[in-house]
Amino acid sequence: MLNKSQQTTIEPLGVPLKGTTKVPGDKSISHRAILFSAMAKGTSHISGVLDSGDVRSSIAAVEKLGAQVKLESQADGSLAGTVVGWGENGPVQPDEPIDCGNSGTTARLLMGVLAPWELDVTVTGDASLQRRPMRRITAPLMKMGVRFAPDGQELLPITVHGTKNLKAISYAAPMSSAQLKTAVLLAGLYAQGTTTLNEPSPSRNHTELMLPEFGAVTTAADRTASVKGPSLLKACELKVPGDPSSAAFLTCAAVLVKDSDIVIENVSLNTARIGFVRTLERMGADVLVRHKGSAGKEPFGTIEVRFSGLLRGCEIPADKIPTIVDEVPILSLVAAFAKGVTVFREVDELRVKETDRIEAILEGLGLIGVDAWMDGSDLYVEGQPGLQLSPETVFDSKNDHRLAMTWAIAGLAGNAPVQVKNFDSVKISYPHFLQDIERLT
Repeated sequence: MLNKSQQTTIEPLGVPLKGTTKVPGDKSISHRAILFSAMAKGTSHISGVLDSGDVRSSIAAVEKLGAQVKLESQADGSLAGTVVGWGENGPVQPDEPIDCGNSGTTARLLMGVLAPWELDVTVTGDASLQRRPMRRITAPLMKMGVRFAPDGQELLPITVHGTKNLKAISYAAPMSSAQLKTAVLLAGLYAQGTTTLNEPSPSRNHTELMLPEFGAVTTAADRTASVKGPSLLKACELKVPGDPSSAAFLTCAAVLVKDSDIVIENVSLNTARIGFVRTLERMGADVLVRHKGSAGKEPFGTIEVRFSGLLRGCEIPADKIPTIVDEVPILSLVAAFAKGVTVFREVDELRVKETDRIEAILEGLGLIGVDAWMDGSDLYVEGQPGLQLSPETVFDSKNDHRLAMTWAIAGLAGNAPVQVKNFDSVKISYPHFLQDIERLT
């Protein structure tokens, strides 16, 4: 099933997925656990941290800024240990640019972390990250008093010139983005007064749930979040639950592979993250979530899913897209096997991910003979129940981890082997994806 070349062969499973499994720690929560612990005073103890390329970028970044990170690999592949933060002393001036690799979360949140300190830090990344928009982050931070160079720069590399005289603001975000929201709130921790961010539809709320664990005073509602400053974060203990975005790929595989029946344990069931479950339910899939407890304020539990037979198309409204923004590629593949047309409303945000995921979806579905098109900002997929793949279809992951797993599942659930270019990009979020699939067979 797996080889070491740039082009990986994925063969049809031919047998159902059965049994119980877990997925790696949540990527969004892992980033925040590292960054917030680095900002805090004292020693934080964290476990369940995702060991992936993106999270390693956050670890390397805070180490260059003076945090002491001692995380060790665990038997389940996660990281656990301690982070000693810089607290009221602040980060140190690094002697070189901070390279965030492919991690947009690291780069964007780091701008908020650096905002209240009088340092000059250049933030950069790989070629893909250097094409992703940063103006959405720099614009509100400039209103708070932060300067960026070159002036008006939209893309990385960007140099952050922080200030100890941050102004609290009330900001109406032009788009729903948890990264934008988090950067503003992190800067707001050091501003005098209350900093508020309002957004057009709800985005992931991990920051609002986690900051109180570090002693910050936050408020959160459906489309607004605020933080009261000045506030010094204090070390705490955190456990990172499983990543629902990773669980989505196993869930969709079980939906598509005949006679499958699996249980995914210890998954974050944050309502801002499990929109894919609700979408699959509307398509007729047999999916059930069971709450088991909470890690801090993050709910977790199990996702139970069985092969669903006949699926039907549905419409996902624009206000629900932020809850499935990382799952649109795999949901579009499920839609390709469904009866009727599935519509994803207002998905332009997917054009500025690790790659242009809209163009990649259209290209990939076109390779297997599925009609998919854009009408304005809306993505349409016309499904074909009983879809048959042509032998040796070659998908291009474009070095995007979500696309690599999506096209792998096309092969696993299909009738013929496929090739996936640069499949190794799965290491960004789910390094052992194929191994977990194999264990379930």
